[in-house]
Amino acid sequence: MKTVLLALATTTALSSVAFAQDAITEFNIGILGGENAQDRMTSNECFRAAVEGALGVPVKLFTPADYDGVIQGLLGGTLDYAGLGASAYAKIYLTDPEAVDVTLTTQNVDESTGYYSIGFALKDSGIAKIEDAKGKSFAFADPNSTSGYLVPAAELTESFGKLEDYFSEVKMSGGHEQTIVGVANGDFAAGVSWADGLGNWEDGYTNGAFRKAADAGLVDMNNIVEIWRSKLIPNGPFVIRKALPQDVKDKVNTLVDNMWQTDAECAYAVAAGEAKDFVPATHDMFLGVVAARKLQEGM
Repeated sequence: MKTVLLALATTTALSSVAFAQDAITEFNIGILGGENAQDRMTSNECFRAAVEGALGVPVKLFTPADYDGVIQGLLGGTLDYAGLGASAYAKIYLTDPEAVDVTLTTQNVDESTGYYSIGFALKDSGIAKIEDAKGKSFAFADPNSTSGYLVPAAELTESFGKLEDYFSEVKMSGGHEQTIVGVANGDFAAGVSWADGLGNWEDGYTNGAFRKAADAGLVDMNNIVEIWRSKLIPNGPFVIRKALPQDVKDKVNTLVDNMWQTDAECAYAVAAGEAKDFVPATHDMFLGVVAARKLQEGM
């Protein structure tokens, strides 16, 4: 009997040690650039609070100045979760394929799972199409942005050659919000940002950076015009750090998966506008962007 009790006690002790090793004491969420840091904190506070409630540990939001801050945080293990563009995910995967798991992506109101890089200019600038922007200043968002750099730079280069020769000046604005505000204020003649391309232009479309800027009162969409549109880009993934305990990953994934049903207002903030749902995603959905990123970096 003593032997049985000793074995049971030993097993219990080992289980307790394993549980302690698997337990987390905090959870950190990275928010990509695209709007100013305070707006990112405010719009995602509902998400932070929901994750904290689900996990029972302190949850913090981090809003690095650029996309690479989130990328490096996920690679280094200081961040646990983020919604990424496909290009940012591709950089993580190409650096360390075991860093994160792809979980979900945004499903648009028409049940599609893609979006566009949208070229735009001031309505009274005389720029009605991308060809009119030749010889003028042009803004991209961030080197690690899919719709704000990787895709439009590749497509425009294919059409017009070296962009530094086509435009008078090529600038990185620092984020989608900065590009939108910069064009609206006349700091750049034209630029690119992102949208699902659904709904009405004057609303900022249904979902995306234009919608967020319009909702925030940063831009009157009637003062700017669309001048170019990319091919369809896959909506970026939500990712979670692979090394986390499975129960933690399951709780966060379930929370986000059900958010449009349980808290549509918070889901609207997380999705940057109207959407139908958050749906399962896989690495294979981003193979094309991974290949493009690999080519861009000469790998």
